[in-house]
Amino acid sequence: MLFHVSFRVEHTRLDRDEFWDEWERETQAAIGAIEAGVIKSLYKVAGQRRVIGIVEVESHDQLDQIVMGALPMSHHLTLEEVLPVREYTAFADDVRRRWQA
Repeated sequence: MLFHVSFRVEHTRLDRDEFWDEWERETQAAIGAIEAGVIKSLYKVAGQRRVIGIVEVESHDQLDQIVMGALPMSHHLTLEEVLPVREYTAFADDVRRRWQA
C-alpha cells in the first residue's frame, strides 16, 4: 500500500542543539527506511520545517505504528496529511480498459 505523507516538525520544547541532535537521528532512520524500501521518496520542503514523502507499507496498522512511535522524532511531528495513492501506470491501465476487469 502506497501513501503520501506530509509532516511538520515542531521543536518548541527543545533547545537548538537538542533539535539538531533529534533531526540527525531522524535522518539516519529515514535513510535506513529508504534503503529498506519502506520510503519510496522523501523530500524536505525548502524554507520550512516540513517533510513530504511516499511510503510503502503492508497495512494501515503498519503505517500507524510507524507514524505514532517508530520515528525518532514522532513526538515532535505533526502529521498534516496522509493520502492513499497508487502507481499512475496502474491507473493508466484502468483507463485503457475503461475500468472493465
